[in-house]
Amino acid sequence: MQPAPRELFSYRKHWASRFGTAPFLPMSKEEMDALGWDSCDIIVVTGDAYVDHPSFGMAIIGRVLEAQGFRVGIIAQPDWRSAEDFARLGKPNLFFGITGGNMDSMVNRYTSDRRIRSDDAYTPAGEGGKRPDRSVIVYSQRAREAFSDVPIVIGGIEASLRRIAHFDYWSEKVRRSVLLDAKADLLVYGNGERQIVEIAHRLAKGQPIDQIDDLRGTAFVRHATPEGWTEIDSTSIDEPGPLNPPIDPYAANDAKSKAAMQAAANNAAAEISSAAGAAPGMDASANSVIAANVLPTGGAPGKGASASTLAGEAPASEADVPPCATAAKQPVAKVVKFHRHVPTSDRGQSVIRMPAFEAVRDDAVLYAHASRILHLESNPGNARALVQRHGNVDVWLNPPPLPLSMKEMDAIYELPYQRVPHPFYGEQKGANKIPAYEMIRFSIAIQRGCFGGCTFCSITEHEGRIIQNRSENSIIKEIETIRDSVPGFTGVISDLGGPTANMYRLACKSREIETACRRPSCVFPGICPNLNTNHTPLINLYRRARALPGIKKILIGSGVRYDLAVESPEYVKELVQHHVGGYLKIAPEAIGEGPLSKMMKPGVGTYYRFKELFEKFSREAGKEQYLIPYFIAAHPGTTDEDMLELALWLKQNGYRADQVQAFLPSPMATATAMWHSGKNPLRKVTHGSEEVHIPKGLKVRRLHKAFLRWHDANNWPILRDALRRMGRADLIGPGKQHLIPAWQPLGTGDAHEGRRSKHSPSPGQTSVPGRTNQRHESARAGASNAKDRRGLPAAASNANRPNAPQAAFNAKRAGASQAAPSKGAAGKPLKFRTQHTGLKGVRLPRSK
Repeated sequence: MQPAPRELFSYRKHWASRFGTAPFLPMSKEEMDALGWDSCDIIVVTGDAYVDHPSFGMAIIGRVLEAQGFRVGIIAQPDWRSAEDFARLGKPNLFFGITGGNMDSMVNRYTSDRRIRSDDAYTPAGEGGKRPDRSVIVYSQRAREAFSDVPIVIGGIEASLRRIAHFDYWSEKVRRSVLLDAKADLLVYGNGERQIVEIAHRLAKGQPIDQIDDLRGTAFVRHATPEGWTEIDSTSIDEPGPLNPPIDPYAANDAKSKAAMQAAANNAAAEISSAAGAAPGMDASANSVIAANVLPTGGAPGKGASASTLAGEAPASEADVPPCATAAKQPVAKVVKFHRHVPTSDRGQSVIRMPAFEAVRDDAVLYAHASRILHLESNPGNARALVQRHGNVDVWLNPPPLPLSMKEMDAIYELPYQRVPHPFYGEQKGANKIPAYEMIRFSIAIQRGCFGGCTFCSITEHEGRIIQNRSENSIIKEIETIRDSVPGFTGVISDLGGPTANMYRLACKSREIETACRRPSCVFPGICPNLNTNHTPLINLYRRARALPGIKKILIGSGVRYDLAVESPEYVKELVQHHVGGYLKIAPEAIGEGPLSKMMKPGVGTYYRFKELFEKFSREAGKEQYLIPYFIAAHPGTTDEDMLELALWLKQNGYRADQVQAFLPSPMATATAMWHSGKNPLRKVTHGSEEVHIPKGLKVRRLHKAFLRWHDANNWPILRDALRRMGRADLIGPGKQHLIPAWQPLGTGDAHEGRRSKHSPSPGQTSVPGRTNQRHESARAGASNAKDRRGLPAAASNANRPNAPQAAFNAKRAGASQAAPSKGAAGKPLKFRTQHTGLKGVRLPRSK
């Protein structure tokens, strides 16, 4: 039986630990001299400004390596036009660690319509243009120019989502693995702490980097499959069957509908489990499929290890468990067993050969098939190694890393972070402010991972679907640290969450089933009967946190998974009455069954259930609070009719979106495979399999965004044309039942949603004065719910507001008296807003 993975902080420290802890990881030779260093062991190159805060990836990795005794330097946002800046700290003794930063560099720089953003939230003053496109590739090449013999390890969200051949939205083609384009020695994907610590210690002992081929969560180049391995053709195991049995997304909150939804979920789970079990070598025993982080010789997933290993929580003593957990023990839950008729074989020496890069580049159906295989092989408990041919070499992916235990998570977040930007950036005032830091400096990550499986989001591909939790005591300790030491703290914690606010301490009721499960989501098409949805630990955490002296308010800024929240009305009450600052944003994303089924999101009936609880508990608390839903335009599976239905729903419910987002196909996401192939990878993919409607083209994307902003007069011309084409001219007119009027205010209609103004650049330009808001596009492209892949708040979040006041037009004509205002649905004067600089709106009589 394989041992559990080596505990992250159990290694013997490197000899350089004698230098102690650095106040800040050095960014210059002068700082190194002050610390007594003659060189760095490891240099981390990042596309973000260096903020020594656990919400920034470079800070976590740097501090984790420092705790192992290594001397770590930081090169933040180097000038990539030459290799000079990459040599500023000298030659590293062990390796360069290259990351694009907290956000993918392409998502950071371009909108979903491929327009260049004018700002970068991870740069002082939000200045744009401080990182190159595809930063990981460029930084790796420059580091190689600076020191050709130093190993290069790439990682972070940008590398993680490009570890195999992937569709690149910005160039509209399938690109090969970033490992090859960057000419790196090793790629670390997923949460990188386990891998990077093991790599550092092995290199320090003199092991060549080209011999490190047995670590989970790494990808590397091979020329042939090693002797003794069994290759499995990916097409022989792609038979899991349908993942989306018919289900009513408008299900009401009644016993009959709930029972039907539960039955559908059970049937789907049984189908998936049974079919997935047909894969060669599938073993239902947790003890035969869980492996240590370091694989047996040759990169094979080991057999054995305790089931608790996979869950990310080693057997803990009572001292490791927070008081609330022991006080709120629940009765043993009934577990639904999925029957698997699977022959036992050696999964540890088997590798799945995916279609080659050249094949998926030329055949979109094969690309969708490869995407499906990648997502099926994502559970650390049963995933096998993957290999994909690129030319004359193989890109080999070892299975995903095992989740961190609670003890390890606590230790990582309790390292000596300064929690402020490096002094190089000066005092955080005025032009020196780093916008992303301003957003997260009073926020706390309590977990990692997400088991939601939304097809447009990349959290699961990066952090995994198994929730990795911190202990309650560790979280409370961090709140006290912020209260006592962070400049500018006023008593308000801006967020207490993770990628999803309310998945804290939620997991499968059975470790054995969790280990063997191959479902892409624990909550779609309904909540799995084996999922523990008990919110008691999170409720107790909230209560304990807000009771701390000096804490005035604990806000929840992370996205709330409302289909989970409705399973615990007590949690909804706690959230609504104590942790909402007037507005709570949630993400239905769509209301039609077509797009919802392709997003793997719950139906609107669940939204109504949550809304009912939200309003009930707000009334009980005597608070006027608003629920803010946000939506995605132009997602695969969305038709013009779906968007029209959504626009009518928004008007009926009184919502007016300030900013809207269109779907951005991020690398490796399931929805991106749909976008590129027109096929549905949630089912078996063949040339004759289910087709997915794809709303491509700038004109269609503008229209879908215009439907979300139906109230903006600039969008009315395009909407009128669309409504007439769709045979819905009955929705044009002045009444309550109409969506838009037939008349047009003077000076409006030319700057509809998505159109460039005369000041906007072409995609080749480098700066954009006065660019529109980037916010939600960035968060959803791989950061979910205003969070990045480490649970960090993204640059900003969507800001839909119900009935938001808008600047009324000056309703005067030159030399004419004010026209009588038209009446809207509520009998109040209609209000409009122009997007033209220097123009004033003028009301015109309605056309006959």
